Amino acid sequence: MVDRQHWEQWQRSWDRQQQWYLPDREERFRVMLDLVEAVAGPAPRVLDLACGTASITERLLARLPGATSVGVDQDPALMTIAQGVLGEDERFTLVTADLKDPRWARALPPGPFDAVVTATALHWLPTADLVRLYGDLAGLVRPGGVFLNADHMPDPAVPLLNAAERTQRHGRQEQEQAEGVLDWEGWWVAAAADPLLADQVAARNAVYGSHADGDSHPAGWHTERLVAAGFAEAGVAWRSVTDAMVAAVR
Repeated sequence: MVDRQHWEQWQRSWDRQQQWYLPDREERFRVMLDLVEAVAGPAPRVLDLACGTASITERLLARLPGATSVGVDQDPALMTIAQGVLGEDERFTLVTADLKDPRWARALPPGPFDAVVTATALHWLPTADLVRLYGDLAGLVRPGGVFLNADHMPDPAVPLLNAAERTQRHGRQEQEQAEGVLDWEGWWVAAAADPLLADQVAARNAVYGSHADGDSHPAGWHTERLVAAGFAEAGVAWRSVTDAMVAAVR
């Protein structure tokens, strides 16, 4: 039996790799969980959408011990890490589903959910699939519940700010990479070298290739589509120059 510490090390490694791209990642998570607690109280039922290694759920359960979470993904490597870290926690359920399949929600336990959360994930969906998914979520969130999506949402109206941020970010990343921090490609190479993850990485690469990118849109595009999908209101809860978190109340 594999020691949980092995998977926790991979979780920390994943977190560090993601932080290389998103130095304010923990701040985004804090704001996200602030809003979950504000809307749903200390014991919310949460859907962690495209959960990956379950980074959000790990922080949710540590902050709100009365919470429960259903994680949804289809990446076998990241889900193996999530299961290794949280699989023995009865508050967490892991479900395999393809969000591009209109029938994906059939794999879930019965709803509704107090909150649906996702981060740095839905940008890989093509626009048509994302619009359809927003409609699906409007039927999964209880009235008064909240959906939170933190992702890459660049604003084309500020090209000078975008260029300045890109220059600063690349400089920081070069320095951190020289210190040994792994980027996306390096992390997956390391994961493939672990005998306990090699088969799952190979299966994942057969589905996604090196990376899966869909369409990125400004935050305003997301808020408009969420209201059109059936949410009562939607707005920007947090943002940096190139990333944002939209919040929609059902």
